[in-house]
Amino acid sequence: MITTDRLVLRRPTAEDLAAAVEIHSDPETNRFNPLGPADEVRATQDLKSWLAHWVEHGFGYCAITEHSGRVIGFGGLRTHVFDGEPVLNLYYRFRPSTWGRGFAPEMARAVVDWARDHRPEPVLIFTKVDNTAAIRVAEKIGFVKLCETVLEGAPAVVYGDQETIVT
Repeated sequence: MITTDRLVLRRPTAEDLAAAVEIHSDPETNRFNPLGPADEVRATQDLKSWLAHWVEHGFGYCAITEHSGRVIGFGGLRTHVFDGEPVLNLYYRFRPSTWGRGFAPEMARAVVDWARDHRPEPVLIFTKVDNTAAIRVAEKIGFVKLCETVLEGAPAVVYGDQETIVT
């Protein structure tokens, strides 16, 4: 578990399924997702894969709550391979009602700090080229643009943590 001034990032559980479906099926939270909003089946599969990642690696995407315990989003780090190299993918998705309050950079800084202390892989953010909000978050936490690529069939950019990029 990781805590910040306003957030708790905890290992998700099967009891988080309703929140996962609600957040991941919202069209607004999927504006930049080439796959579009998740249905209940896909959200369930996603949650199961997050739980399995935790079992295998001891970390992964988290249920993000305010200190009150209400799930306001999901995000964190998962193992990924990019250009043949192991990396950590930084991901997040929040309820639209929480947007504009600085939760994404707060969560992102916390997991990047955790990764610096616990993992050797560089942390990367993959996002569509027109997702200016995600790009702003990447830049707010000190990431730099590394390259452009294609992500799930759409033009994307890759941002990386300057302190963990292996050159």
